[in-house]
Amino acid sequence: MSGCNDSDNEGSAAKPATEAPTLSVKQASTTFQAAVTKFDTDGGCLDQEPGTCWDQMQAVMKPARDLRKAANADKSTGPEFWSEAYALIDTMEKGIAAGKDLGAEAPVTNRPDVLGSAHKLSDWLDQHPTS
Repeated sequence: MSGCNDSDNEGSAAKPATEAPTLSVKQASTTFQAAVTKFDTDGGCLDQEPGTCWDQMQAVMKPARDLRKAANADKSTGPEFWSEAYALIDTMEKGIAAGKDLGAEAPVTNRPDVLGSAHKLSDWLDQHPTS
C-alpha cells in the first residue's frame, strides 16, 4: 500500500545505496598522492597532443574531489587549514571544466590547471601532514 509507513523503506529512501562513505583525510591524501605518482610513473602527458591527457586528468581529479570531501568532513582542522588546498582543487576543477565538453579532445591549455595544480597539491600535502 502506498502511504503506509515502513521504517525500512524510509531508511533506504533517505540514503542512496550508491553513496560511498567519506574517506578519512589520511586515506584521501594517500589515494590522491598515489594518483599523482602514477601519473608521473606512467610518463605523464604534458607535452603530448590534445586529447591524450583526458584520462590522466580524470584519474587525478576524482581523488582530489574525494580529498575535498574528506577535508570538509574533518573536524580536527577547519576550513582555514585547507584554504590553499581548496584553491588548488578549484583550479583543477576549472581546468576539467575547460575540457568537459571536449572530453578526449580536451585542449592542451587546461593541462597545467589540472596536472600542475595536482602536483602543487601533492607538495602541499607533504608540507601539511594530517593524521
